[in-house]
Amino acid sequence: MPENTIPCILVVDDEEKIRDVAASYLRREGYRVLEAETGEQTLGLLQREPVDLVILDLMLPDLPGEEICRRIRARSAVPILMLTAKAAEDDRIRGLSLGADDYVIKPFSPRELVARVKALLRRASADELLAERVVFRDGHLLIDARQREVYRDGRLVPLTPHEYRLLLVLARHPNRPFTREELIEKIRGYDYAGDVRTVDQHIKNLRQKIEPDPKNPAYIVTVYGVGYKFASGDR
Repeated sequence: MPENTIPCILVVDDEEKIRDVAASYLRREGYRVLEAETGEQTLGLLQREPVDLVILDLMLPDLPGEEICRRIRARSAVPILMLTAKAAEDDRIRGLSLGADDYVIKPFSPRELVARVKALLRRASADELLAERVVFRDGHLLIDARQREVYRDGRLVPLTPHEYRLLLVLARHPNRPFTREELIEKIRGYDYAGDVRTVDQHIKNLRQKIEPDPKNPAYIVTVYGVGYKFASGDR
């Protein structure tokens, strides 16, 4: 996000008390806060207002939070923090697989919620390129940092938040090799306790979406014994 811009947080929950508590703590930290209690209100606000992060309840009266998350992800890489009363691991994994960046289980600590918001905003801020639009190989690949969108041959490429961040990390440092550990730290955070080999699956998915020939990648190149790098070519 641009410097000196107050981040705007959209809090989506059909329970007024929860919205009031979350909004109060966020405003206390200096954020601008918008509120919505239904899925339709959420989608309408996102069309009209520039939002830097969405706090999204899964249990809404009109549309499931998972569906809202899917629709947001179809057009935006804005960070999404899910609020859920579903504590089962499968439910959390499903939310993350739909494109959520993090989740908090109800009942939650407002201080923890604010801490997670700050962490997601820091990560999103670190994603910004020095240039707002960067073009590679005579326009075959375009990264629009302002809109958080990626185009291949003029067509919008639907990327997950992790794929988008991974591409940005690599593209910001052309020809610099990154280890899997470095990449997973940058896209998942310091406290990620999973298998760093998940980076390989993200790379495979990313290649399928942006490479002219995924089997012979022109952009995301394997550095054997190290990890991966972005081969910028003609830029």
